[in-house]
Amino acid sequence: MGWELLSWTANDPVAVPKPKRSLLPVLIALFLVSYGLMALLVFEQGRTIDNQRGLIRVLFSDSSELTHLKDKIFKKQHAEAQAQAPAKDRSQAQPPSTQASPRDNAKNSHKADKLRKPPKPPADGEILDARRTVWTI
Repeated sequence: MGWELLSWTANDPVAVPKPKRSLLPVLIALFLVSYGLMALLVFEQGRTIDNQRGLIRVLFSDSSELTHLKDKIFKKQHAEAQAQAPAKDRSQAQPPSTQASPRDNAKNSHKADKLRKPPKPPADGEILDARRTVWTI
């Protein structure tokens, strides 16, 4: 730090130290502002995570309800098909255009089975699709 001679007396000079300009108050202010912003960021992230958790729960309940409705529809169609099967055996007089072919029945049965069966676990060489993995919070 430099010394500056401010005044002379009759016999000897008086050395007065130069006032120091400290950056400590500025650094403290920046430190407090940065921690305030970081606290605000953490708070906002917490709110976002809670909102996403709620959205996931709503979507999961909607998905469960949809699966339940598909299951009810499948059971209803299966019961109707079982009820119509004996009636078709008794009445062979229906025209062929209104009767479903065995091939069509197999296609419809296969589609219903696809809706009902859960996915199989991957084999040793297969890759698991992470998009379909269910995570609970």
